[in-house]
Amino acid sequence: MHIAAADEARPLRTTYLICAAAWALPGAGHLWLGRSQKGLVFLMTLPLMFACGLWLEGRLFPFELTQPLVALAAFADIGIGVPYFVAKAMSQGAGRAIAPTFEYGNAFLIVAGLLNILVVLDAFDVAQGRK
Repeated sequence: MHIAAADEARPLRTTYLICAAAWALPGAGHLWLGRSQKGLVFLMTLPLMFACGLWLEGRLFPFELTQPLVALAAFADIGIGVPYFVAKAMSQGAGRAIAPTFEYGNAFLIVAGLLNILVVLDAFDVAQGRK
């Protein structure tokens, strides 16, 4: 059985660059790998989900190692890549704990980051010829 050129394993250095692109901009890794349909879906939905979390007044958690759950939430938040840094630079994500949508916003922010981490892992598998 012959494997198509798009499904062959790439050098590890290229794979890491693809993963970095996939983390920085959701969907970029899949676009790089020629999986444009998946890449465009990720490019549209994950930042939109992150933006909804900000709109719902969710909090971008700080890295506080003394509070492990807060640190884990911060790690999840940063999983979305560049949108996280853009939001931080624009002073977004302060969260308003008394807002009725606060917990929903937190959930959207955290899940968007975690989903993007899964997308990065998928891009890694595709780049290595496993998918």
